[in-house]
Amino acid sequence: MKKVKIAVIGCGTIANNAHIPAYLKNPNVEITYFCDIIAQRAQDAVEKYGCGKAVEDYRELLNSDEVDAVSVCTPNNVHAEIAMAFLRAGKDVLCEKPAARTYSEALEMQKVQHETGRILTIGVCNRFNTAVNRIKKAIDAGELGEVYHVYISFRSHRSIPGLGGAFTTKAIAGGGALIDWGVHFLDIVMYCCGDPAPKTVSGTAFSKLGKDIEGYTYLDMWAGPPVKDGIYDVDDSVTALIRTEGPVITLNGAWAQNIGKDEMYIDFIGDKAGIRLQYGGNYTLYTTKDGALVESNPRYPTTNHYENEINAFVDQILNGGQSPASIDNAVITSQIMQAIYDSSDAGKEVSFG
Repeated sequence: MKKVKIAVIGCGTIANNAHIPAYLKNPNVEITYFCDIIAQRAQDAVEKYGCGKAVEDYRELLNSDEVDAVSVCTPNNVHAEIAMAFLRAGKDVLCEKPAARTYSEALEMQKVQHETGRILTIGVCNRFNTAVNRIKKAIDAGELGEVYHVYISFRSHRSIPGLGGAFTTKAIAGGGALIDWGVHFLDIVMYCCGDPAPKTVSGTAFSKLGKDIEGYTYLDMWAGPPVKDGIYDVDDSVTALIRTEGPVITLNGAWAQNIGKDEMYIDFIGDKAGIRLQYGGNYTLYTTKDGALVESNPRYPTTNHYENEINAFVDQILNGGQSPASIDNAVITSQIMQAIYDSSDAGKEVSFG
C-alpha cells in the first residue's frame, strides 16, 4: 500500500506529545517534513525522530509532491490561514483545536473545504476516546432516556498557561479558558448528543485573576514562566447557559479561580439514567432498578485517543468516508463559543434565527 506523506506544521508541544508519535506508529504513514518558524525546532524534530526534512515556511510545501496531507499544530491565529492554503493546494488537513479563533474564521475554513472537496478534520480528539464513545452509544440507544440537561465543569485553582504569552493574548489565541479547555468539553457534549443546533446562548466571560501578571500567585505553570511585560486580555473563567434543539447545556469553567478544588467532569442527565464522565477518565452510571437506586462504574479496555484520531485521519485519506471530527461538526462548537463571548460583551442573550 502506498504510504501517506505527512508534513507536520508547527513542532511544539501538541505535535511532539500527540501527532508525531501517533504518525510514527502508523505503518501507512511517512513523515516527510517538519515545519516551524523556529528553524531549530524543526531541525530538532528531524534529528529526534530520524525522518523527514526541516523547513521554516509552510509555503515551501504547498506544491510539493512529497506532501499528501498535513497536521497543523500551530498557534490558533494561523490555523485558518495555513489550513485553507493547503486545502487549496489539494492537500488533506488535520488542524488542531480550536478550528480557529472566531466563528467567522471557522466558517471560512468550512467554505474552502466544501469548495475543494479535500479532507478537513479538526483535532477534537475526544471524539475518538473510548469512554466518550461508550457514553454516546448509551445515549443513542436510549439508555438514559431523554437527555434534557448537560452540566459541564472545567475548573482549576491557578492554572493559567504561559501568563503574558501566546495563550493569554487574544489576537493569537482568540480567547482563554473557554477556547482552550472549554472547546473540548463542549465538543464532547455536542458529539454525544448528536451535534444539536444551538437556539440561544447567554454567557459571561471573566478576566480577573491574570490581569495582574506580576502579582499572580501559582505553584506551577505550563507553557511558562510568566512574561512579566506581556499581554493578558482573555478570559480566566466563564459561565454560560446554552439552549439547543437537544438538551440545555450549562457550564462553569476556569483556568483560575479562588477555590482550591479542580473539577473536570460532565454530567449527562436523562429521565431514565444519568452519567458523570470524569474528563480523560472513566464514568459512573446512575439509574434505578427494582425500586432501588443503582450506581455502576464500568471498566473496559481503552485505546489512545490521539492514536485513534491520527489513524482515522489516515484511513479517511486512503479509503474515503466521513470523519466524526469534520469541520462541519466543529463549526457548531465555534458558533457556541463565539456566542458566549458575544453575549458576555453585549450583556444579553444571543439568539439564532
